[in-house]
Amino acid sequence: MHRDERNEVVEIAADMATGVSRREFFQLAGTGLFIFFATDPMAAFQEPSRLPGRPSYPTDFNAYLRIGGDSRVTCFVGKVELGQGSKTALAQLVADELDVSLDSVDMVMGDTDLCPWDMGTFGSLTIRQFGPVLRGAAAEARAVLLQMSADYLHLPSVEQLRVKDGVVTCAQDEHKTVSYAKLVEGKRIERHLDKVPVKAVSAFTVIGKAPRRKDALEKVTGRARYAGDMTPPGTLHARILRPPAHGATVKEFDTAVAEKIPGVRVIRDGEMIAVLHEQPDIADRALGLIRARFEPPQPSEDDRTIFDHLLKAAPPLQMVDEKGSLAEGEKLATRVVEETYLNSYVAHAAMETHSAVAAIEGGKLTVWASTQTPFPVRQQLAQAVGFTPENVRVITPYVGGGFGGKSASRQAVEAARLAKITGKPVQVVWDRAEEFFYDTFRPAAVVKIRSGQNDAGKLLLWDYRVYCAGEREARQFYDIPHQRTQSAGGWGGGNPPGLHPFAVGPWRAPSVNTNTFARESHIDILASKLGRDPLEFRLAHLSHPRMRRVLLAATNQFGWKPAPGPSGRGVGLACATDVGTYVATVAEVAVNKSTGNVEVKRVVCAQDQGVTVNPDGSRQQMEGSMTMGMGYALAEEVHFKDGAVLDRNFDTYQIPRFSWLPRIETILIENPETPASGCGEPPITTMGAVVANAIFDATGARLRQLPMTPARLKAALRQG
Repeated sequence: MHRDERNEVVEIAADMATGVSRREFFQLAGTGLFIFFATDPMAAFQEPSRLPGRPSYPTDFNAYLRIGGDSRVTCFVGKVELGQGSKTALAQLVADELDVSLDSVDMVMGDTDLCPWDMGTFGSLTIRQFGPVLRGAAAEARAVLLQMSADYLHLPSVEQLRVKDGVVTCAQDEHKTVSYAKLVEGKRIERHLDKVPVKAVSAFTVIGKAPRRKDALEKVTGRARYAGDMTPPGTLHARILRPPAHGATVKEFDTAVAEKIPGVRVIRDGEMIAVLHEQPDIADRALGLIRARFEPPQPSEDDRTIFDHLLKAAPPLQMVDEKGSLAEGEKLATRVVEETYLNSYVAHAAMETHSAVAAIEGGKLTVWASTQTPFPVRQQLAQAVGFTPENVRVITPYVGGGFGGKSASRQAVEAARLAKITGKPVQVVWDRAEEFFYDTFRPAAVVKIRSGQNDAGKLLLWDYRVYCAGEREARQFYDIPHQRTQSAGGWGGGNPPGLHPFAVGPWRAPSVNTNTFARESHIDILASKLGRDPLEFRLAHLSHPRMRRVLLAATNQFGWKPAPGPSGRGVGLACATDVGTYVATVAEVAVNKSTGNVEVKRVVCAQDQGVTVNPDGSRQQMEGSMTMGMGYALAEEVHFKDGAVLDRNFDTYQIPRFSWLPRIETILIENPETPASGCGEPPITTMGAVVANAIFDATGARLRQLPMTPARLKAALRQG
């Protein structure tokens, strides 16, 4: 964050390192109109299994909006800006409902002292979860202000009033006018109104538009500040001795040489050995002078043996969905196809590594952290340093990418522990090797599918088992009368000890990339075995109108020409659902059979996400998802052996490069009567399958493991 001289609230959020309580905030904020309401922002969230132990909401009102005496509106949300554009989209919702200009709305995000509790920013939940809350708050605020305006202008009712840019005018007499600023001048008004309707879609003036992003100027000029930029006076930079492998334990260490460097301080706290200095480069040098001997862990799995291990060690299968009778499907099927699909571990590889600065002053801990989950992190910090949560404040400045990987925040806990010991502010910024080592990876996974068709090519049987990826979107959306879906293990905890050699966690659209790759690859295989066009085969088994609409929109724009695969053209398609959004993707590839290299030349993606708040923001998210998806499809893979992560930087862990970028075309389906659903994740889910299907169409080689590296493609070509 940086100072915004127009907005005292932003200054409070950014500059008060010791933190303020909400009551103290109101005392500092001065006059203005505060709208309080008791809406539970989780009411629209339909996945309670993802919310273990979330705190219950208090019965008193929670504040989300402040309308100041200068007519500026401050919006408080526990969500954070990860680069996805929510700072702008949320402000658009408020501006539209309140009838103020977008430029007059200031956002305070991810500050645990100023914002209401929130579980975190993930799952494409920001708009669909908090959108209704903010629209409701702004609608209440507008209704209160209109009542005040009617009184001020001596009018019998609010029906005669109109509002534009925060100015209320009598429709019958334009000379009767009052601004929001005038109404709240010298007053503090606290009021609650029930059941205030929000605007109809037809009345939107800001929602659906594409204004310049609120963070654009800061980011392109370099003024945007991240956790690693926060250095209170006297900050010590910490470097921590790390083991060479997960499970390794330090047996001996010698810090004598490091301690001879002037100003270096060595801390031993339990398992943590750290060196600290006021200059980060000197701390780096001191860490390199520590001599340590580690006891290696017991031999364990590597990236080649992991899949057999997962099948053996996975917990029992649990039922996800079941329709009809598998036994009946077996009787009716004249052709049965069984396949196994694999995906390797994948890192998040965000631009910004995990960073945090911790400072203790006046018995209160303040931590600036690059995190997706400021409120859960506050609880972790309180436990780590022995403070009450009320005496811990987490401030989340801009975050340089998360993708689920910054849901865990070990670096914040490390900084807080060291700040408590040293009595000084401490910064912990992981280098890239630490980032790869401690990342929570997308889990390696196995999917087994047994399907059956009759002589007419009708799909009658679908037996789907997913191991270790999770059940999200594992359910079948194609029309198959006899089907069963089961899942064993996942990314969200509850796995047996030793199932994975290191931590796993959410990775952009957790579970869905794996499940979509398996399902859409298998559907393509069935079409090719029947000599059917992949599009025609899908449509024959697809009755859902939204899915049919995105599929036809994508293929029409692409210029799809029916042909059974492999046609030699190198075109493929794939469909998916995720977080209430429907998506279909068509891709064209060129394959060099000698080298095994794949060039993605063109991608067309159609997405139905209900109401589109910001079309440019949505397209940016779609383009970013598809680009990132090329990485897990073609290159990204964590290599490891006996607990040691062998990929520690981008020299061996390859992510998409600018030279990879294809021509990308996005289609946003007009569906304004459907509430907004997720936007940031769905387009990534189809990329593995659509590239695999295009490779098959180009070469006749079917790849069943992600990523589809040149070596795997050449091996598949050799196998015919």
